[in-house]
Amino acid sequence: MPGPIQSIERAAAILRLLARGSGRLSVGEIAGALGLAKPTAHGILRTLLGVGFVEQDPATGKYQLGAAMLHLGASQLDANELRSRAINWADALAARSGEAVRIAAPVDGQVVVVHHVFRPDNTEQALAVGEVLPAHATALGKVLLAYDSDLATAVRAGELAALTHRTIVDRVALARALTGVRQAEWAGETGEFRPNEAGIAAPIRSHGGLVVGAIGISGPVDRLCDPQLRHRQALVGQVRDAARAVSRDLGAGH
Repeated sequence: MPGPIQSIERAAAILRLLARGSGRLSVGEIAGALGLAKPTAHGILRTLLGVGFVEQDPATGKYQLGAAMLHLGASQLDANELRSRAINWADALAARSGEAVRIAAPVDGQVVVVHHVFRPDNTEQALAVGEVLPAHATALGKVLLAYDSDLATAVRAGELAALTHRTIVDRVALARALTGVRQAEWAGETGEFRPNEAGIAAPIRSHGGLVVGAIGISGPVDRLCDPQLRHRQALVGQVRDAARAVSRDLGAGH
């Protein structure tokens, strides 16, 4: 039995991205959000344009859903489905890393924790499910901010609050950091949300490469980072492996 056709999966991911967005997106923004080469994204968009599934603004060159597709509405993975597909991998990541694991998803322009696995020791911990995280100051938030246009729009409209002396509050610096997230496929934070706490997170992708959530660990800086405050590569690898495993279960093509 023949397998799925990657170009169709990618076209579907582009349509989902445009359907859930609040504005027009450029070829570069679409390619960056889905992890595609710009020529690949451009070729798919030209095909979708030809059949009326997308429209292009003649002034800006940006794309939006075409009239033939507007009835589809927003397309987001249900948080319960994300949690159910990720729960075993989250448990395994907590056991392997020895740290607390959280899964977050974009909900109405915010970063919301949809699953939380406690650190596997006997210390007292508070359940974080339902907690809204600052997108610019957490590893989970940075991952989602790097790939979600709605979330990026919401953050641009607000103020970058200085939660600690290490929080990124400069928009140019944040944009540079998010470019690094897309290039490396993971995000880190060191004392930017809470003093002496660090985090590592990676994107969870669905069909066609669409980022639908993020999985990450958090814990004391001295456990997640080396003396030079660089995130420990072994832990980065564990988080990325978990993210890829969940993504495979969700049908991501890569």
